[in-house]
Amino acid sequence: MIHFVLHDTKDTVAVAVVEGVTAGQELTGWIMDEDRQIKVKARQDIPIGHKIALKDMAAGETVFKYGADIGRVVAPIKAGEHAHVHNIKTKRW
Repeated sequence: MIHFVLHDTKDTVAVAVVEGVTAGQELTGWIMDEDRQIKVKARQDIPIGHKIALKDMAAGETVFKYGADIGRVVAPIKAGEHAHVHNIKTKRW
C-alpha cells in the first residue's frame, strides 16, 4: 500500500494520500519521477493531504515539494513528523 507520494528525489516532504496515518506506523512512499518506493516511519499522526517530513530539517532550511522550493523551516522537523504551517513558512513575506 502507498501511504504518501513525492515527485522528485530532492523533495524533503511528501503528501499523505491515505486516511488514518498514525504515529509509529511504517509508511511506504512512491517517488513518481523514478517509479520506486521508499519507507519512512511516522512519528506523528498525519492527516490525509498533509505533508510528512522525509528527513530531519533544522530551522532556516529550505523545504522542497514537487521539486520546488515551498518555504523555510521555522521549527526543527524530524523525519516522519507532520510538516505544516506550525513548522514551515513561506519565504514570500
